[in-house]
Amino acid sequence: MAPLRSALVTAHKSQNGGVDVYSGAVDGEWVIKGVPNGGYVLGLAIQACTQRQASTSHPDIIHLTGHFLQAASPAPIDVHISVLKTGKQFTNLSASLVQQGKSRITTHIIFGSLAPSVGLGIPPNSPYARRHPLHVHPSKAIETRTVPRWGFAKHVRWSRDPFLHSQNFPDSLTRTNSETVGGGGLFWGVWFQLTDPEATITPAVISLIADTIINSPLLLPKEERGGTPSDMWFATLTMALEYKCPIPPPSADHAARTVGVFSSGTFWGEPSGRHDVYVEIWTAPAELGDSRPVDPDWRDKQLCLATSTQMALCISARPEAKTKL
Repeated sequence: MAPLRSALVTAHKSQNGGVDVYSGAVDGEWVIKGVPNGGYVLGLAIQACTQRQASTSHPDIIHLTGHFLQAASPAPIDVHISVLKTGKQFTNLSASLVQQGKSRITTHIIFGSLAPSVGLGIPPNSPYARRHPLHVHPSKAIETRTVPRWGFAKHVRWSRDPFLHSQNFPDSLTRTNSETVGGGGLFWGVWFQLTDPEATITPAVISLIADTIINSPLLLPKEERGGTPSDMWFATLTMALEYKCPIPPPSADHAARTVGVFSSGTFWGEPSGRHDVYVEIWTAPAELGDSRPVDPDWRDKQLCLATSTQMALCISARPEAKTKL
């Protein structure tokens, strides 16, 4: 059992018919109800591809789409990487995570460079720019309980954003009615910290964090959930990640192992309790619970590191239901 910086390690193994094969292992601690967290397993593919691309002209992950064919298990795993195309700006890779001769996850990953080039984009001080979505500075945030059934609960801690959580209440102004145009949905946010003092945020870690959220069905009041039991497995069917900018080194403005996480969901229904998840991952101006003075301009210095979307299902938590989707 290992902290995340060790649980995500992969090593170059061999080449098989033009396919680079990297070996690793799915750690048995990074599970939810006995099933390895999908974002963590996807992080193994990201880690392997990052190792492959480190010495190339396209070292930075730009985008990933993953399809979860079958749940992984805590056991050795191979990442099979094929080059689909290498161009002037981007390299397109295909990576499959294989266990016991079966492909568990297939991915398409785009690498390039996240270094600024021609200066395109919305500047941070523009009135059209997206602002940091969390309300309380991490030094003032109060730690709240994570999910005890997580096998990795001791390796993470967080502080839930009370303002975002309140938007899910039945009396919130965000509730819709027959006169409403648009609107609706459910919201959630936390300051998320890795407890390992030597941990840092990496592209592979971002994948885990993007899949470590409270799903929309559990954000609903119990009376709105119908007959859905609370003991469900929220199985990820597809997941996409877009990396927005380089991860800044630890500094007075950016924490090493704390990030801000915002998520929202709008739709939930058939088949199989299918629901959407949207996630933003932001830098943090301090570690969770740090006692440093609050810079009144802290929001102006923060960056959105990545966004993620996924389609997830609500299925039984019985062991026989976890092997195939």
